[in-house]
Amino acid sequence: MSDELASGLRELAQGAETPPSVSGAEIRQRSVRRRRRRRTAVTVAGACAAASLALVVVLNLTGGDREDRPSPAASPTAPPSSSSPAAPDATVDLSRRMLTAAGRELPISSGSVRYPTAGGRMMVVSKDSVKALSLFAGKYMEKVAWVIGLRAADGTTNFVGTLTGDEKAPGHYDVTTGWIGLRRADAVWLYKQLEPGAVIEIRGATTPTPAVDLSPSATEGTVLPGGTGGAATSPGRTAGTPVPSVSTAPSVVAVPAG
Repeated sequence: MSDELASGLRELAQGAETPPSVSGAEIRQRSVRRRRRRRTAVTVAGACAAASLALVVVLNLTGGDREDRPSPAASPTAPPSSSSPAAPDATVDLSRRMLTAAGRELPISSGSVRYPTAGGRMMVVSKDSVKALSLFAGKYMEKVAWVIGLRAADGTTNFVGTLTGDEKAPGHYDVTTGWIGLRRADAVWLYKQLEPGAVIEIRGATTPTPAVDLSPSATEGTVLPGGTGGAATSPGRTAGTPVPSVSTAPSVVAVPAG
């Protein structure tokens, strides 16, 4: 009885079974294609993951350097202009015979026509309460008080100090061998005002004056203010030479270094 039942059930199942729409060979081909697609998807996913990891590593290794460098968009399109120098701590106007510092104007006497004062920016490099400076073309030395030493970028040096030989010269006429002379009170004030590292800018040019050059080597016996001419008043001066027109400003008396 059980065999008959099993046989009947098989027949019933076979009768109700739906025949496949495709053949067995087609089913196997579809299975192969599905496996290939899965392999391709896995391969592509692995390649993408590897590329992403490599990119992260490169960015981590070079990220600090890239942050320090400006991007091309941030780079200036025009050539950078040279920055203007900082304002000087003091200025010297040779044409006006005036030194300006901290809003105060101090009359000066600079180099004579034969020994003009060099212009440009100079830095305070030294300060001396007393220093011997050349008075007339290096032939005479004078002890100058409250001296400020200056130096330019090219190594040129100069000085600012008290002009004791002729305190009427500052603001009126030029009698030095290139250094800048001040009245004593003004020299003391400036000495306290400027410290090493301060910048002085010297501008303009010496304004010619009727006063003659007082250097013995330059004048070769030129008659000083108050002279009468005719006699040989100094080396090289011949009798009968006309007296030049000079200002009434007092002269500087040179004292040879002893």
